[in-house]
Amino acid sequence: MTRVVLLGSSPGPNPPAHRPLLAALPGSPTVTGRLHGQLASLDPHPVTIVRADRARDHEGYPGTLVTTSDLAGDLRALADAVEDATESLLILPADSLIHDELIYQITKSKRGALALVAKEPRELREGLAGENGDADDNGEGDDDRVPIDEAEPEISDRLYEGLAVRARVGKSRVISVGSAFHAVTRPNAVLLGPLHLHHKHAATLAEAARELAGMAHLLGPEDDLAQLLVLCLVRRGVSVGVRGRRDLFFRRVSGRQAADEAVAEMAGFDEDRARLNNAVKGADGFFTTYFVSTYSRFIARWAARRGLTPNQVTLISIFLGVAAAAAFATGTRAGSVAGAVLIYFAFVFDCVDGQVARYARKFGVLGAWLDATFDRFKEYVVFAGLAIGAAVAGQGDVWTLALVALAVQSVRHLLDFSYGAASRRKPPSLLPTLALAVSADTALRQKLAERKLSRQTGVRGLLRMWSRAGRVRAVHWARKMIVFPIGERFAAIAITAAFFEPRITFLTLVIWGSIAAAYTLTGRLVRSLA
Repeated sequence: MTRVVLLGSSPGPNPPAHRPLLAALPGSPTVTGRLHGQLASLDPHPVTIVRADRARDHEGYPGTLVTTSDLAGDLRALADAVEDATESLLILPADSLIHDELIYQITKSKRGALALVAKEPRELREGLAGENGDADDNGEGDDDRVPIDEAEPEISDRLYEGLAVRARVGKSRVISVGSAFHAVTRPNAVLLGPLHLHHKHAATLAEAARELAGMAHLLGPEDDLAQLLVLCLVRRGVSVGVRGRRDLFFRRVSGRQAADEAVAEMAGFDEDRARLNNAVKGADGFFTTYFVSTYSRFIARWAARRGLTPNQVTLISIFLGVAAAAAFATGTRAGSVAGAVLIYFAFVFDCVDGQVARYARKFGVLGAWLDATFDRFKEYVVFAGLAIGAAVAGQGDVWTLALVALAVQSVRHLLDFSYGAASRRKPPSLLPTLALAVSADTALRQKLAERKLSRQTGVRGLLRMWSRAGRVRAVHWARKMIVFPIGERFAAIAITAAFFEPRITFLTLVIWGSIAAAYTLTGRLVRSLA
């Protein structure tokens, strides 16, 4: 379950009008009513924090309605709502018009904290600099000429999507957040509102929100409550990840006209296509990415729309794997080619079952167990089929090679599971903190710079260099392939079995698998020492 907190009185330059209706949608729901319906499966009784003069707009909806009189009251009410949470938290403005799929992706994030952000377009910053006479001859403003280490913190009055541009975000997390009191070095983004938080950070947020409530007289009417919450987390050293809207829709609406315009804009987004794309793992290997996932997602959608469950698709994959083993066991060239085709499609449906689960959102312990267990079963039964086929064809005894290949893969799987368990017990790296009473973020940035410098030497420096090398596309895919993931293994089996003898197949599996094991083990030893 997820505890949902709606910010019905979120400050900002464009407070929502009374109950804007979405006339273009069936039933003409209000923005808040639609949002309650979307969130019912997460939390049927959300907490809504709203100013007393707007409480009537939020009456009649399920959940708890908490009324306040000012920003300090909002912050204290938020602290009361989250401090005892034992489940993850989803905090978002009640004036949000958002796709269901975006809510799903935010709440399923593995980050301890995640905020939805929108970066201010570069051309807007340059345009403003030019209007102020700060642009140089090539059109680049002063913002680009001064290194960020030399830039002065500022309290920006620029607006983007109706919100003050008072956040600095990097590639993966929020670096600094400002307010009418807190200055940020070169702000470049706005925090749109939605914030997902692991319950382990709930007490930290509550404590910081209460402290900030005592400073509410220093804040301005343009300070957005959702952005202030991220300010609290960042100043307390919590790593807040960032994500954009990408191919999904989010907008905070104010009034009937804005609501109608937002609905019309949202209609131009293909939410189902985004959901389908999200069903494909983003970290798949080279073979899976280019030779399976390009079309398997459409099989997954077809299967989901016809009521097939992920477990049923898994059974199809198992059947194809066993059929491939039987074909290999014939010992004929035709049988080997047929087995190669069957093992390829066994892997395709192995991908499809997970994609069906993610697309249809049908997850279960049994399905996860079936998928993990029978991946190994298909692989090993194919080993047996190849060994039998070699004996039938008079190509010699390859059982020893088959057992060695099985042992190599078993050791690799053991290393994967044991390292994963150990990694989950490793405490996260702490980020520097900065008191809320300090206005400028200079000290925070200095601490971050020192932290970055310390991680550029020794083992951490080596890991950082290797990580940066992965930005080169060829290196990225080479690293994906060298670890010999299941897609590459099934491809190696299919290709070598179709064109060569089983002995070549097993030699390929043993050699490539051993290289992968050595590479993986070395990398994990180095990471353990970092």
